[in-house]
Amino acid sequence: MKDAAAVALLLLAAPAAQAQGTFHGDATRSGVYASAGPAQLHGVKWSFDTGGPVFSSPVLADGVVFIASASGNLFALDRDSGKERWKFTSRQPIASTPAVAGGTLYFVSSAGSLVALDVATGKPRWAFAVEYERRFEAKGLHGYGPAGQTMPDAWDVFTSSPVIAQDKVFFGSGDGNVYAVDAESGVLEWKFPMRDVVHASPAYADGTIFVGSWGGDFQALDAATGRPKWLFQAGEDPALHNQVGFQSSAAVVDGVVYVGCRDAHVYALDAKSGRKRWDYPTSKSWVNGTPAVRDGVVYVGTSDSSRFMALDAKTGRLKFNVDARAYVFSSAALAGDLAYFGSHNGKLYAVDARDGRLAWEFQTDASKADPLHLLTADDRLDPAGFAPVFRDFQDMYIDLYRFRSLGAILSSPVVDAGIVYVGSLDGRLYALH
Repeated sequence: MKDAAAVALLLLAAPAAQAQGTFHGDATRSGVYASAGPAQLHGVKWSFDTGGPVFSSPVLADGVVFIASASGNLFALDRDSGKERWKFTSRQPIASTPAVAGGTLYFVSSAGSLVALDVATGKPRWAFAVEYERRFEAKGLHGYGPAGQTMPDAWDVFTSSPVIAQDKVFFGSGDGNVYAVDAESGVLEWKFPMRDVVHASPAYADGTIFVGSWGGDFQALDAATGRPKWLFQAGEDPALHNQVGFQSSAAVVDGVVYVGCRDAHVYALDAKSGRKRWDYPTSKSWVNGTPAVRDGVVYVGTSDSSRFMALDAKTGRLKFNVDARAYVFSSAALAGDLAYFGSHNGKLYAVDARDGRLAWEFQTDASKADPLHLLTADDRLDPAGFAPVFRDFQDMYIDLYRFRSLGAILSSPVVDAGIVYVGSLDGRLYALH
């Protein structure tokens, strides 16, 4: 009996991913939610103005929705009413999705810190400062000039979202490192250098951290020590720096790591060895969102080709395509029979996860108004609306402003108790039922 009790205690104490509200549903970033979402759209239950564009995604814990904004504010809202419970104000915009575990909320500040807040009050508990924070940058980026000038990538819109496991907080940084910090004290446990900026969000499974960088390197790291287990190197683009880098975070399901890359591929890697099982080419179209995986199917969107795809998880073969009519940076949420994802045209789509048929769509008011005339009659991106202004890298930032005018949805939706929660570049968090 004593031996059996000792074994039980050891099992309880074994390192595992802690229950949490986190980016893309869980520590493995699977994108799967337990409760079904609305099969039909009845409207907006409530919306909340965050005061700035929302790139990050909402998370839920204990009846509270947490959302960060480029206004520099992180809000705690009542799940049912949308009323503000508290807000925390950072010195700079926040593009990291928070993680909640054990009474503490963690997020990565654009000022270059991992911040821990009391989940009930929003008061700071501690902050861990990294060396610095920055966007991915390069000369000749995407073919823009001036050719000799290093320029920050306007499309590096997300910062790393933390994951909690083994009593540690893991996250990536613009200084090119992956960090593990003690969840209680904020003391550094280890850090690992990557080839470039790390704005992908680490995934955790079976004692291992999986994460890629803008340098095209994808690492499996021992969660306890930070020691590398294996390395996978994706494609490189030394001339234009256009088709390179992991902006996508990985999903780890059934011993396989699924991840998108700006080299225009979706990769399936063996979680133990890093061996490539398959890759799916997307015709030079970036894959920036995190794959969602359920029942042997991988769901992920593309940028320029404006597709939402379902791929066979074992073979990588295409099962179906959905025409999203605009870029898809949003990562899908799988709930019930539907997959939910956002698009740059200001729409949230709900499609049947079995065949891709449209169940319903929601459109932001900004997209309906289309004040800069960026959309065609069928809500596709109109090339005439995106004419160059400066004919150099500044046009990237002008385009980002244009998408803000549409209320583009780059945020990844969350489903809970029949409600879909999603943020928009119009600055609002929507609860849809």
